[in-house]
Amino acid sequence: MKVSIFDVAKKSGLSVVTVSRVLNGAETVREKNRQKVLEAIKELDYRPNAAARSLARGKTGIVGLIVTTLQDSFFDAVVKELNEVLALHGYFLAVSVSTGIGSDEAHYLIQEDRVDGLILLSPMEEDNYIVELKRRNIPYVLIDNQKPENDAFSVTVDNFKGGYAATKHLLDLGHTSIAHLSGHNMFRSTKERRSGFLKALEEQGLAPFELLTGEFEIAFGYDTCRRWLREGRLPSAVFAGDDNIALGVANALMEAGIHVPDSVAIVGYDDQDISSKLHPYLTTVRQPADRIGLAAADMLLKRMDGTMKRGASVRLDPELIVRESTVTPAEETSG
Repeated sequence: MKVSIFDVAKKSGLSVVTVSRVLNGAETVREKNRQKVLEAIKELDYRPNAAARSLARGKTGIVGLIVTTLQDSFFDAVVKELNEVLALHGYFLAVSVSTGIGSDEAHYLIQEDRVDGLILLSPMEEDNYIVELKRRNIPYVLIDNQKPENDAFSVTVDNFKGGYAATKHLLDLGHTSIAHLSGHNMFRSTKERRSGFLKALEEQGLAPFELLTGEFEIAFGYDTCRRWLREGRLPSAVFAGDDNIALGVANALMEAGIHVPDSVAIVGYDDQDISSKLHPYLTTVRQPADRIGLAAADMLLKRMDGTMKRGASVRLDPELIVRESTVTPAEETSG
């Protein structure tokens, strides 16, 4: 039997009017009551009638999401959270995999006024998007944007802290010869992670074993480590710009019969699903995908209902997850 707004009101012990206000994002509802309504909605698996609400609001009931790839478990987790939160508010999430504003997918969402709001996840060409979205008066939120000057209406992670924490962990274990393999410099996250890495080394009066940039791919880590082996030199530890690069390094070392972490310790970044499924389990820096999605959805909902008119940004802290690639299982902790 289909769950109605009256069922939600009964379950929460509040009036239909209060439930309706929560669904429409009204600021006049007490936070305690808003939480009661949201809990009742989740328990009953209530789905608002998006079509009826769209007519009442004079809007489409659709939020667009533009992302460059979905072959990434971190991005997948962010999209999952966005979808769940927006659905609770009666919005359908339309996902477009696009490399730029000139693509057919982006054109369909933006140029033809198909959406009430738009979220850009790790965008390239963000300036072009912002100009067009402002011109069309479409509320937007950026996640993991590349330029600090576009931080109004953004949700980002403090990647400097992540890079620093990863390197400090290796230093605390006694490593002094540490390499850093990063992504391309076009990414803000790359530059911030590298800055954190260099700051931690600088505090100890150390220089990097090697600093390299490349693709966020297993092949980059694998090929680089194979070169070190051919040259007869290895760092005692590697901080990789993402988990794929880290796994490439681990593969090359294991092929050569070199044990991780006894001979070389490895730290990745992102805490992709695969990092806790292949031995050695990978020490990595986790980005809080659920909190990123929740913060971005909340910000966009407020922009769409007009309660957030001035620019605001949310900056979240990452978390170091310690596993087998830096310490033996008996020593494992997380922090």
